[in-house]
Amino acid sequence: MIIDLHDTTTRDINKRLVEERDEGGVVALGRVLTLVIDAGDHDPEEAIAAANEASREHPCRIIVLSTIDERADPHLAAQIRLGGDAGASEVVVLYPAGELRDHLDTLVTPLLLPDAPIVVWWPFEVPANPAEHPVGRMGVRRITDTTQCSNPTARLRALAGVYTAGDTDLAWTRATLWRGLIAATLDQPPYEPVHGAVVRGEATHPSMDLMAAWLAWALKCPVEIDRIPGAPAITEVRLSRSGGDIVLDRPDGKTAELHQPGQPSHRIALPIRQLKECLVEELRRLDPDEVYGEVLTKGLTKVPA
Repeated sequence: MIIDLHDTTTRDINKRLVEERDEGGVVALGRVLTLVIDAGDHDPEEAIAAANEASREHPCRIIVLSTIDERADPHLAAQIRLGGDAGASEVVVLYPAGELRDHLDTLVTPLLLPDAPIVVWWPFEVPANPAEHPVGRMGVRRITDTTQCSNPTARLRALAGVYTAGDTDLAWTRATLWRGLIAATLDQPPYEPVHGAVVRGEATHPSMDLMAAWLAWALKCPVEIDRIPGAPAITEVRLSRSGGDIVLDRPDGKTAELHQPGQPSHRIALPIRQLKECLVEELRRLDPDEVYGEVLTKGLTKVPA
């Protein structure tokens, strides 16, 4: 069910939500959080679709801020999505115009679920300081996605300078499986120290930088980044040890091969992670990701830009 409200207020939106809940049997029980999506002036539909899918594992109220309305006069339009159009959630899309775009936090506040944690997600442009952004101040977690920025590497390094506990970036989440495979490999004999590493992949993909930063931070060894224009995200991680190199290679973006000295090669399904998967992973935890914080603020300084 989709309900369009062309000239409205947050009070009227709340009233309509209660009416639909009472009259149509739509309930908000069991909602575990409020997810606020600040889409800026981009089309929010891809982010809404990912959030709807994620809500099947994390039932929530989704509040979307979209500033695509360019009218100068103060005006608020909204859309309420319930039932099959909202996954396991209630979706409220707000379209503020004029000076209302400068007061997004005041629009969000009346629609928050009481006593539920708030997660803020910027799926496109990243604010200069997420924790100091008017909407970001509300969140216990703040999710950015530097892969969508015009200069991802520079933006990631700028975020390192303003990191606050509770911040995270989906470029970090996209590399979770790589980190897990490498950690599992290093947990096996012969337990030799790694004296150097190389990360290869798409030239501007920030997951490359975060993977290299994690290796430098965790292994305390020099790490090089080999940037290849047009490659499918991370394509290879090579760890150099005295007994021979460990190589995790994924040239096609789908299947990886693990090569270790004295062992047969292993083929591993390692597809590029979709937006929905990354969002689901981040919504599983509402406490700060301390490893991400360490890697961003300490590991990133150890790798070349």
